[in-house]
Amino acid sequence: MAEDLKSLDDLKSAVAGTAASEAPAREPKRDSLGRAYATGKRKDAVARVWIKPGSGRVTVNGKPINDYFARPVLQMILRQPFQVAGVSDQFDVMATVKGGGLSGQAGAVKHGISKALQFYDPALRGALKAAGFLTRDSRVVERKKYGKAKARRSFQFSKR
Repeated sequence: MAEDLKSLDDLKSAVAGTAASEAPAREPKRDSLGRAYATGKRKDAVARVWIKPGSGRVTVNGKPINDYFARPVLQMILRQPFQVAGVSDQFDVMATVKGGGLSGQAGAVKHGISKALQFYDPALRGALKAAGFLTRDSRVVERKKYGKAKARRSFQFSKR
């Protein structure tokens, strides 16, 4: 093959021919029950999320979304991926989440739902990626330093 390439034009045409034929289309990743699985993370929370076609029922750790996440803001966070993808009330979600507080857990479930939607239907990837839902939010609590009251706060200064 290296002998056939005499100029840069030959190289460009060879690369253009292979790139189009070798670009694999993403395939859906589903288990034997027709569910898509993904893991979502945020702060110290880790969520395992399964989605399947249904009526829009969301259960977190065996409880309905209204019972587990009582604050409307947290419920809104969980519904964002469905609204962005345009598939509201079309999937049932079953999630188990451990670690962190409620806000971190809601973010972890949102991340897991977004990834699971993308695995279920790869056509939804563009909308979810543009909204930034497939990227793990890497912000975590800063550690406490010695000689400090908290991570950065100094002890109160006393003149006398």
